Amino acid sequence: MLLSITVLFRILSWLKTSLFLQDKYWCHFYIMFVAKSISSEHKDIIHDVSFDYHGTRMATCSSDHTVKVWDLEKGEWHCTASWKTHSGSVWRVTWAHPDFGQVLATCSFDRTAAVWEELSGDVGTKGGSSSNTWIKRTSLVDSRTSVTDVGFAPKHLGLQLATCSEDGIVRIYEAVDVMNLSNWQLQYEFNCNFKLSCLSWNTSRMHPPMIAVGSDEPSPAAGGKVQIYEYSETNRKWQKVEIIYTVTDPVHDVRFAPNMGRSYHLLAIASNDLVILTLKNLRKEGGNAGGPSRFEIRQTGSFDDHQSVVWRVSWNITGTILASSGDDGAVRLWKANYLDSWKCIAVLQSETYASDIEKTAFLAPSIASTPTPGSYR
Repeated sequence: MLLSITVLFRILSWLKTSLFLQDKYWCHFYIMFVAKSISSEHKDIIHDVSFDYHGTRMATCSSDHTVKVWDLEKGEWHCTASWKTHSGSVWRVTWAHPDFGQVLATCSFDRTAAVWEELSGDVGTKGGSSSNTWIKRTSLVDSRTSVTDVGFAPKHLGLQLATCSEDGIVRIYEAVDVMNLSNWQLQYEFNCNFKLSCLSWNTSRMHPPMIAVGSDEPSPAAGGKVQIYEYSETNRKWQKVEIIYTVTDPVHDVRFAPNMGRSYHLLAIASNDLVILTLKNLRKEGGNAGGPSRFEIRQTGSFDDHQSVVWRVSWNITGTILASSGDDGAVRLWKANYLDSWKCIAVLQSETYASDIEKTAFLAPSIASTPTPGSYR
C-alpha cells in the first residue's frame, strides 16, 4: 500500500505571513508542491498519520494492528520502527510534547489505549538502517467498547492523556511520575451520553482546561454532534458548557486551533462538510468566578468543497491556516482575512486522484516556470 505524503507542513508557518496582498480582501496566491509516495508496507487501511512537535518524525497506524515511526533525513522519510501494538484495528496515534521524551499513545478497536516510549539510546539512528526500540509503558483497559480517539493535554497541564470510546465516556489519565511512564492514574471520567468518535484539547493557557468531543452517530435524532466540556476548579469535575446544535451530521474529527492571543477560540469540525466555529467567552474577567463558561458561538464557515466526507482537520502551529482532507483525495488549505472571512487558498492533490479536468483546473498558469508533474495550485 502506498502512503501519499504531501509536502505541506514546512510551508504552513511561512504561508501565514505571505497572504496579505489585497484584491478585494483576497490575494491570488499559487503554491507549487510535489506529491511524493512512499511504500508504507502497511497491510491494511491506514487510519491516522501524526507528526511530532518539530515535524521531523511521523507515526502511522493501521487496521493491520501495527504502528510505524518514520524519520525525515535529507528530505527522505525512512521507517525506523514498526511493531504490532494491539489485537484490533488501531484508530489513532498521537505524540506527547517532546519535553516529556519520545512518547506515543495509541487507541484501538480492542478496547484499550496504550502509551509507548522510545529508548533514549536508539533515538536518531543514522540513515534509518536499524530499528528504534519502542517499549509499551502501560495499557489502559477501563473501556468496555472500542477506544476511538486519544489525545495528550497541552504541556502546561502536565502529562495527561484523554481517551474517548463508543460507550460515550471520556477518561482522563495522568502520569504519576513523568520519569516513570508505567504508572498512570485515572483522574476523571464523564459520560457524554452519545457515541464518541473524536476529541480535542483546547491549548489556551488563559482559559480553564477544555475539551471538545464529537460523535459519528448517524441518527439525526441524536441532536448536536459536538459538545464542549470544561474543568471546574471549584467543583473539581468536568462539566458540559455547550452543545453545538447546528452540527447534526456524523462528526469524524474536531480540532481547537492553537490560541496565539485571540480573544476567542476557533474550532474546526470534519463532517459531511467542513465547519469552522468561533467561541467567544461571555463571562467577564472577575465576574461569576467559579461558574461555568458561556460562549457566543458563531459559524464563520461551512464548506462543501471536498464534495465528499471530510475525515481529518489540522491547524498550523499558529492557528492561522487550517488543512482538511476528504474522500476526494485532496488536502485543502484554508485561511481567513482580516474580516474573518474564510476561503480555500490551495488544493493539494496527487496525480493518483486528480482527473484530467481537475489537473487543468488546478494548474497555475500565472507562474512563469513550467509546472512540473504533480504541481497544482
